[in-house]
Amino acid sequence: MASGPPDSIRYKRSRFSTRLPAERLYTGSHFWIAFQGPDLWRVGFTKFATRMLGELVEYGFEVKSGDPVHVGQVIGWIEGFKALSDLYCVVEGHFQGGNPDVENNIALIHTDPYGKGWLYLVKGTPEANSVDVRGYVEILDRTIDKIQGQH
Repeated sequence: MASGPPDSIRYKRSRFSTRLPAERLYTGSHFWIAFQGPDLWRVGFTKFATRMLGELVEYGFEVKSGDPVHVGQVIGWIEGFKALSDLYCVVEGHFQGGNPDVENNIALIHTDPYGKGWLYLVKGTPEANSVDVRGYVEILDRTIDKIQGQH
């Protein structure tokens, strides 16, 4: 069973559906950001991002724990059967490391993206353009409309 907070928003559009944790921030690049403690943020892919990547094969980080990072910086890479993608930082501050559970089982990113499948931790400040769950619903609507050629 996937772990995750009980307070979530159900989203369904076209052939895509998910439950979005309500207490998180989201980015236009389909990452979620969850507060973990003073200035500490956990970052992961949204279910939409994992669907676009397809089954994941491998990933890695180009930064080490303690390294300074900035929003938009490429900090690693992830490879799926559908795509190879850079991993971008969405928090300004200092990288605190990747998820050790994902290092042992990359499938967690796809099977439990809002729980055990988180990607990395950063001590700092989330990107200024991050939005709440309602704002992310609007981003999803626009993205799906664009994919379907409606805009």
